[in-house]
Amino acid sequence: MRILLVAEDRIRLEGRPGPLSVEADSPEMQYSPYHMLASGLATCVHSVLASWGSNASLDAEDLAVEVSWKFVEKPHRVGSLEVELIWPSLPENRRAAAERAAHLCPVHRTLEQSPQIQTRITTG
Repeated sequence: MRILLVAEDRIRLEGRPGPLSVEADSPEMQYSPYHMLASGLATCVHSVLASWGSNASLDAEDLAVEVSWKFVEKPHRVGSLEVELIWPSLPENRRAAAERAAHLCPVHRTLEQSPQIQTRITTG
């Protein structure tokens, strides 16, 4: 699998499950925590859809997932994420089912319903 840093606010995940590489179009682009957040979501959605496709006898070889995000302020954070499924071989009559399947990704569900986060400092 390959994660491509498309922009400062967008990634694309493509390829078959297996070793993961992170690539950028320009050497100046850094893999940020926001890219990592989007990568986790994209990887989960891709995995769920590849499994769903296999069970539905659909080829997921050409499946790619792009995730973009927008920031909001007060406090500064990711305010929205957009997931785009690029699946040229997916029959039109299976698109709604694929979209429903994408929502089954546990990372997708976690981001929809914010988890509680506890931070603590330890000394050893």
